[in-house]
Amino acid sequence: MAGPAPGVAYSITVRAEYPNTPGMLGRITSAIGEAGGDASAIDVVSTSSGLMVRDFTINARSIEHGEEVAKAVAAVEDVTIRTVSDPTFLLHLGGKIEMRSKVPANTRDDMSKAYTPGVGRVCMAIHNDPEAVWTLTGKGHTVAVVSDGSAVLGLGNIGAAASLPVMEGKALLFKEFGGVDAWPIVVDTQDTEEIIELVKAIAPGFGGINLEDISAPRCFEIEERLRKELDIPVFHDDQHGTAVVVLAGLINALKLTGKRPQDLKVAVAGAGASGTACTKIMLSYGVRNIVGFDRQGALSRQRDYEGNTMKEWFAKNTNPDDFGGSLEEGLKDADVFLGLAGPGLVTPEQVATMTDDAIVFALSNPDPEIWPEDVPSNVRVMATGRTDYPNQVNNSLCFPGLFAGVLDVRAREINDEMKIAAAQAIADVIPDNAVSEDFIIPSVFDERVALNVAEAVAEKAQETEVARRRRRRTADEGDATYATRRLTLT
Repeated sequence: MAGPAPGVAYSITVRAEYPNTPGMLGRITSAIGEAGGDASAIDVVSTSSGLMVRDFTINARSIEHGEEVAKAVAAVEDVTIRTVSDPTFLLHLGGKIEMRSKVPANTRDDMSKAYTPGVGRVCMAIHNDPEAVWTLTGKGHTVAVVSDGSAVLGLGNIGAAASLPVMEGKALLFKEFGGVDAWPIVVDTQDTEEIIELVKAIAPGFGGINLEDISAPRCFEIEERLRKELDIPVFHDDQHGTAVVVLAGLINALKLTGKRPQDLKVAVAGAGASGTACTKIMLSYGVRNIVGFDRQGALSRQRDYEGNTMKEWFAKNTNPDDFGGSLEEGLKDADVFLGLAGPGLVTPEQVATMTDDAIVFALSNPDPEIWPEDVPSNVRVMATGRTDYPNQVNNSLCFPGLFAGVLDVRAREINDEMKIAAAQAIADVIPDNAVSEDFIIPSVFDERVALNVAEAVAEKAQETEVARRRRRRTADEGDATYATRRLTLT
């Protein structure tokens, strides 16, 4: 079985001092290679008195592997290790985001208008006309990223404080890709009612709520309640962001295989937040035969789910033949495998029983349900959640543009039609004649993605009558990034 290749997420920088004599650099790089490291950069720090000091930036497979590589460098004769640093930790020092002012505060007049006494007039204008808050404050371009730290990436329930680096990263991507200002809000409670009340209490200051890394099944109730009780959109990205990008990939994969949504047999491993949302969006898109699997096997109507409402929903709304077998049995003659459960869950032999031109989305991170190197020849399209393989299913393709579009028209909610529009917009970034087995999902760095998604979502919000206004966002409304991209790319 394959394993992860060395990657930047586990890179180290080794500062080494050694005699500035011929052959030393080669001995060090050979040691790095023999230890399985990948030297991505070599930089001279200083040279003096016959000594050379260089920084070796080395990609590794894991924390432990990085330590092994550093020891291998230290073991080279005449080499002294000055420091070993972690570029990932260095990037996070002091946090990844900050607040910046948009107007000056250089003079007494500036102060009088931006703060007291002039600001009082603006406050009263909003008091007299509550809708004015959208234009006279940052509400119209601001999202709260809310988490309780109960289901962080592949790390589990690590708590609010430990989840903050992820939420800061989310806010960074909102701004960089969508021109949306987002604030990390981590709450030190995992009580469903408390979280609902906290979000409702802060909602007046935001144009949308992005729920993040909240464990199932609480996340379902929290989102459902907030959607009903707030007049701004509430979006649980772990559910719907994943679902939108999965559907985008599926749309393009079907172009390659020539199969139709209504004819597919889909096996979904994992009935949590992401698996449920992916299933719902596929059903909305026209897929009819979906079977979900948990540790006990197929989610059929023959089982008792002891009050787990999501699994009960799964059993009631999917699995038309009421199949009751194992995942291994369910993969036979399946067209699509969607893995959202855990590493190494399926074998090449099991995947080989799927149809010809099979589609495999193995999205468990960091290790997928099956490695791309291990899929058999009947698999036509393979996608993972990893950055180091083609076809990465990355939520960053969805949420920045989606919220940019939502805020553009001041939508009250994000409905199924808007999610499907977002998926189609992502898929359409790749022209039909450019779609290939290794290119069904565009790059997160393609600026057309957020632009396409924003426009498609805004239009669909207007069509489905959940938009407060029909105007487009422009630079003079305070979002130059969005407007600049619009003008540049259209």
